[in-house]
Amino acid sequence: MEFTLLGSVLVALFALYAGLWLMGRRDPTFCVRDVWDLALAGAISGLIVGRMVAMVKGGVNPITHPGDFILVRAGVDTVGASVGALAAVTYLQRDRLPGLLDQLAPAALFGLGGWHAGCLVRSTCLGAPSDLPWTWSVEGSSITRHPVEIYAALAFGLAGWFVFRWRNKPWLAVSLGLSLAGLIRLAVFPIQPSLSSAVVWWYLSAAVAGLIAASYTARPLSEWRNW
Repeated sequence: MEFTLLGSVLVALFALYAGLWLMGRRDPTFCVRDVWDLALAGAISGLIVGRMVAMVKGGVNPITHPGDFILVRAGVDTVGASVGALAAVTYLQRDRLPGLLDQLAPAALFGLGGWHAGCLVRSTCLGAPSDLPWTWSVEGSSITRHPVEIYAALAFGLAGWFVFRWRNKPWLAVSLGLSLAGLIRLAVFPIQPSLSSAVVWWYLSAAVAGLIAASYTARPLSEWRNW
């Protein structure tokens, strides 16, 4: 029994706040506190829902085994977490959702990067075997593997910074964020055997939906008709 899952959560929250702090430094009009409060509420809700879904899928009753939320080396169902976080954010900010979602999108990507970097706490960074110079092996094994979670962490960090640059155009940042999140997960799928094909369809759907939404928000429908 270890608090490894909690360690990953703390790394994710640190990355999320660090991203917000950097954004606040670059843009004095960016309200770090409001976005942090919203992101924290969404992250906590998403983790709870995602962990419960993962437990149920693994045959563990979350009611009779509440300690398994933080005491096991297990994960969080990404689809359940996404739905839970989105539902919480939508409810809390239903009166002024578009602008805040665009501000929250880069912060969410930074947080996802931190979650993946949390693999260092849980010793779950490695994927498919490889002999590339930067790969490494688990203790007691001579087989080197891709640090796939580190790849994802770096990619999410870059994606967060890219999306931040488009935050002032309504719905564009959140659309780009959704698409990039799906594309990053699709990119690491071939070297992360633990992902199932069913989950990949969710990532593909997110990537396509985000690209379509970003295309529309970047260029209004009236302009496409006249193209």
